[in-house]
Amino acid sequence: MVLPLQNIIDYNRLPKHIAIIMDGNGRWAKKHLLGRIQGHEKGAESVRTVVKTCREIGIPILTLFAFSTENWERPKIEVNALMALLKKFLGSELETIHDNNICLKAIGQIERLPQDVAEVLIHAASLTKNNKGMLLNLALSYGGRAEIINVVKEIAKKNKKGVIDIASMSDADISQLICNHLYSGNIPDPDLLIRTGGEYRISNFLLWQIAYAEIFVTDTLWPDFGKDELLHIIKDYQSRERRYGKI
Repeated sequence: MVLPLQNIIDYNRLPKHIAIIMDGNGRWAKKHLLGRIQGHEKGAESVRTVVKTCREIGIPILTLFAFSTENWERPKIEVNALMALLKKFLGSELETIHDNNICLKAIGQIERLPQDVAEVLIHAASLTKNNKGMLLNLALSYGGRAEIINVVKEIAKKNKKGVIDIASMSDADISQLICNHLYSGNIPDPDLLIRTGGEYRISNFLLWQIAYAEIFVTDTLWPDFGKDELLHIIKDYQSRERRYGKI
C-alpha cells in the first residue's frame, strides 16, 4: 500500500525554518516557449502551493528569496513587471494569508521598492503582525552582504555613541547583537535551505543565518516545484544527522 505523502514525514522532527531560493522561472519560460514574465507568473503559483503546504504541515517559519539586490540590474521592463506581479500577488493572497493565521514580513532594502509596492507590503505586515500560525518572510531587494554591512554600520553607530561597548563584550554577546540587527531579526536560523533550478550556489542569500543549514539542491525549475517534492525534501532532511561541527 502506498502511503499518502503527508505520512512519509515525521511531524515531531520538522525543520523550524525553511528558506528557499526560488530559481528557474526564466528557464521554465524558455523551455515552454514563453516570455520571462509568464515564467514569473507561473512561479507565483508555486509560491501559493509551498506556503499552503508549509502551513498545513506546521512549519513555523518560511523565508522565500523573491528579489535580490542584484535583480535591480535586470532590464527595466522585467523589474517593473516583477514589482507589478508582487503587488498583484499580495493583493490577491492577503486575505488567505491572514485567514490562515500567517504573519507576513518583508526583509531587505524595502526602501528601494516602488512606493505603491512598499505601501502594500506595509499594510500586509500591519494586518498580519499578530498572527501566530506561521511566519512568512519575503526577501525583497535583499542581499546577504548588504545585510551584514548594514549590521556593522548600526553596531558601529551604537558603539561610537556609547550605547554599547564592543571591547567588553563576549563572542556570544556580539553574536546575539548581530542577530538583533539582521533584517530577519532575532528568529531561529534556517534548518533547511532549498534551491530549485539545479544551480549549486548560495547567491548572496542569508549568509549569516545559514551557517549550519542543511542544503538541498533540486534540478526542478521553480514553476514545477510543488507539494510532493517539498515533502520528499523534508523527508531527506529528517534522514540527515546534524552535528553542528561536533562528533
